[in-house]
Order: sequence, then C-alpha cells, then structure tokens
Amino acid sequence: MDDQKVNPELLAQLNKLQEKYDVMGQDLSSYLDGLLYADYLTYWDYIHLDTLLSLQSPKTRFPDEHIFIIYHQITELYFRLVILELEQITAKEKPDEKFFTERLDRVNRYFNHLENSFDIMVRGMERDQFLKFRMSLLPASGFQSAQYRVIEFYATDVMNLVAEKDRQHIADPKNVDQVVGHLYWRSGATELATGKKTLTLQQFEKKYLNEFRELSLSLTSRNLYQLYKKHFEGNQNVIDRLRQFDTLANVLWPLAHMKSAAHYLEKDPEDIKATGGTNWQKYLPPRFQRIIFFPELWSEQEKAEWGKAAFIRK
Repeated sequence: MDDQKVNPELLAQLNKLQEKYDVMGQDLSSYLDGLLYADYLTYWDYIHLDTLLSLQSPKTRFPDEHIFIIYHQITELYFRLVILELEQITAKEKPDEKFFTERLDRVNRYFNHLENSFDIMVRGMERDQFLKFRMSLLPASGFQSAQYRVIEFYATDVMNLVAEKDRQHIADPKNVDQVVGHLYWRSGATELATGKKTLTLQQFEKKYLNEFRELSLSLTSRNLYQLYKKHFEGNQNVIDRLRQFDTLANVLWPLAHMKSAAHYLEKDPEDIKATGGTNWQKYLPPRFQRIIFFPELWSEQEKAEWGKAAFIRK
C-alpha cells in the first residue's frame, strides 16, 4: 500500500488524547487497541431496547393493563427529564439569565407533554378492564411517585408545600422536621374517617421520607424560588417562565390527573375508592390544596382563584 500522509487534524487529536491519558498515568496504545477490537454500537444496545420492552409485568391477563403500566413508566421518564434540568439549574453557582431560562423552557416543555398525555389514560383503556385489573394493584398507587415530590423540593421552599390551612400549626417554619410533617400530600393518603395513615402512605414514607428531608435541607438556599430571589428578582423573562411552571405543575397537571381519575372512579351514588385508599376527590383538585411554588409572582386575586375556572381561563 502506498504511503499516505496522516491527516494533520487526526494527529492533533491523537496528541490531545496522549496528553489526556498521560495525566491519568494510562497507556493510550492500550485504549486504541480496545477501540480497534470493539464492536460497532447499535441503536437497540445503546438504549437497551430489549430490556426496556421487558419491564412491563402485568398482574392480570387484561391487555389494557400493559397500557396502564407503560403510560406510568413514560410519565416517570418525563419526571426524570425534569429533574435532570432542575439538578443543572440548582448546581450552578451563579446561573445567568440565558442558562436559567433555557432550562426552564425545557422543564415547561416536558410538563406540557405530560399534561397533554393524559388523553392516553382517559381514552386509552376500557373502563371495565381498568376497574378489574386495578384490584390486583392494591395498595400501590400513583400517589407513591417519589420523583414528583423531588420536583417539588427542587422548585420551592418546603413551607410552600404545606397546605394553607395547616401552616398555622407549624410553630417554627425553619424547622424542616416540623414542616415535613405537614406536607400537603400526606393528607391525600390519610383515611378521612379515622385520620390514620393508609398502608400506601406508610410504605411511601418508610422508603422515601428521610431522603425527602435530606433533599429539602440541601436545597434550602438554592431551590428555584431562592435562586429567583437572589439573581433574577423582577426579571420578566424569568417570571413568565416560573409562572408557566407553577401553572403546569400545580394546576393543569393535577386537573388532568383528576379528569382521568373521575373518568374511571366517579360513580353514583358513591365514588369508587382509589387503589391506595387516597381520597383523590380532596387531594387532586388544586383549588383545595392551593400549592404555589412562587407565591410572590402572583396577585392576591390570582392566588384566591388558584385552580378555579376563573384562573384557568386566564
């Protein structure tokens, strides 16, 4: 074979690689041998497609249970996408406006997709199938989505995650243990008649409550709300995006969820109970909990109308 000149750009890349591996005390030649003998990467191996498609394990023979499982898995992957953006934002020492708003735009796009996706739940399953296979899921519940709670901790001060009616019972708002004990969602899995925790809530808290406490402590000074107040107060570009996030996460998403629950569980003369014993009629409507990530960005009238028809029409 005739001698050929080595591409100067290739030589420059090799020199950079040599420098990289020299710093680590590694032999570049060995790594190049590994590259020489390695197989080509395929799409299905890269995303672990076979594993992904094997992760649905229905508890019954009803075909629509597959849809139910896959939809919830997709939802959790979207939550993961949101958390990845929030991790980037809160890890930045001094985020600039471009970085902050671009990541918020990503978060809002993910939540837009999530809100619109609930048609899959509302129209994608036969009601009779759902009402039968759901009984095999006890006491599991979508209430037990830890990632959604993680998103809330990244978004705002933990005190803003306490229902308004319960805030007066917290003697020291700076005491995280006191505040965590009154998080709004805990009432959603408490028996209305007895005030006792459901098994769903007991399982959830046993697995995640300590993790939630540590996360809330680590984000005390760097959640989105605090970053806004430190770096972007009064910045309309940031305000618009935070308001959109608040609306999507705390009004439109819960309402879409409620619409889905009502489609399957509303029944005369008495609504069907949720699988985890959650009182979904009181827990899901945003007008009851009035959770607002960024309260300073809303007028008193807007907060009073939170989750009501007048608010949604705006």
